[in-house]
Amino acid sequence: MPRTPHLPLPDLTGRRALVTGGSDGIGLGIALRLAAAGAELLLPVRNRTKGGAAVEHIRRAHPGARVTLHDLDLASLGSVAALGEELRGDGRPVHLLVNNAGVMTPPDRQTTVDGFELQLGTNHLGHVALVAHLLPLLAAGRARVTSQLSVAARYGAVGWTDLNSETFYDGRRAYAQSKVAFGLWALELDRRSSAAGWGITSNVSHPGVAPTSLLVARPEIGRDRDTPQIALIRRLSRAGVLLGTAESAGLPALLAATSPQAQGGRLYGPSGPGNLGGAPAEHALFRPLRDVAEAGRVWRVSEELTGVPFRLPAATGRAPRA
Repeated sequence: MPRTPHLPLPDLTGRRALVTGGSDGIGLGIALRLAAAGAELLLPVRNRTKGGAAVEHIRRAHPGARVTLHDLDLASLGSVAALGEELRGDGRPVHLLVNNAGVMTPPDRQTTVDGFELQLGTNHLGHVALVAHLLPLLAAGRARVTSQLSVAARYGAVGWTDLNSETFYDGRRAYAQSKVAFGLWALELDRRSSAAGWGITSNVSHPGVAPTSLLVARPEIGRDRDTPQIALIRRLSRAGVLLGTAESAGLPALLAATSPQAQGGRLYGPSGPGNLGGAPAEHALFRPLRDVAEAGRVWRVSEELTGVPFRLPAATGRAPRA
């Protein structure tokens, strides 16, 4: 059996941490480690049944854990706005935000409630809107925002002439586009926070390649059976060959989100060959993520598409110019 790299976390007592996609897979692993470190967990989920099971699992593993369940469908901007309103009404700062939830390669083009291609809308735009709605709470907590990407972002690009995949749909290309756009946006968030004095640090992570839930059967997106790739990934992972494990896949995000040494504007992932597996570490930004002008364009278009501006009350900060 391959060994999971050891990653000690700092004491997170008194810190509030929100993890999207925390009801299973990598997200649940991240949530478990944050709870073990003492963080108060906010788990927004689309499926209350799965979410309830995740909360029970966390509390069994860590009986003293503080965890609350919230409703969130990232494929609905209305649902994102409702969660933002709920948490802003509570008024308590958020110190850690791990934008982990995602959907991968539906076999046929699907759309969100708001008409966006499902992967663009869920992986990217839903999270953009979430950060915008939570901006006052993140600023109050001087938050670390870590956004989960994929090795697919190494080769992808934003297809500006067919952003919504209406002319031509290829699931893998649309997935890579969503992760490149999200990465560019997250790095731009760090630059804009620094320029505007929001106090938010934003970085990006990726899990490498591991047998997680992204490639298994997902009837809700039209995939009735596991993908052919997952069987090979499982075999290589069990053998400890090149790839990571389900347990190691969340470590780069945990390093990026909690380490005092982790910095904004950086990428964290596995340190093994090809960044596919191994211990978590900082490594060079994927080439598509290095274009600052492209990041600015992604920011502006994302703000327009979501309809949610990035503004703080005058007392806590000012919005940068677009």
